[in-house]
Amino acid sequence: MLTVVGMGQWSARPAQGPSHLKKLLLGLVLGLVLWVAGGSPVMAENFDRQNLRQMDFSNQDLRGNNYTRADMAEVDLSHSNLQGVRLFDTTLSRAKLAGADLRGATLDGARLVQADLTEAILEGAYAFDTDFRGAKIEGADFTDVLLDPKVNRALCEVAKGTNPVTGRDTRDTLYCP
Repeated sequence: MLTVVGMGQWSARPAQGPSHLKKLLLGLVLGLVLWVAGGSPVMAENFDRQNLRQMDFSNQDLRGNNYTRADMAEVDLSHSNLQGVRLFDTTLSRAKLAGADLRGATLDGARLVQADLTEAILEGAYAFDTDFRGAKIEGADFTDVLLDPKVNRALCEVAKGTNPVTGRDTRDTLYCP
């Protein structure tokens, strides 16, 4: 391996020694152990337009998955990591999302009628034109969620509680009067 020693000067240097190989091998073994133990997130999957009614996805790492236009009525997503998930125009009526992490998720056009969002984190989610009629939102965190003003007012009518993870009051995150 050639390395620059000074301006215009080169020096032949031997390739990195056995300690470098040990570190590389240790990193590969550690990566394999984490993969086998489930320590890394699952690969994002596409469930566009799928019928997933009443499925149980609770306590799972579902980051980045695409559920666009899927029928997820009565699905259990409680305590799942749904960061960055696409739920555009998805039916989530009576879905269980208690304690779910929906940060940065796309919920535009989703139907969350009578869904349980108790203590869910929706920080930074895209939720314009989303139907939250009858949803349970006690302790939910809506920080930086863009909502239709009518929907925001309706959520303020039932908003209460504090999110146990973020420590934010639901009414404050919705800017309720």
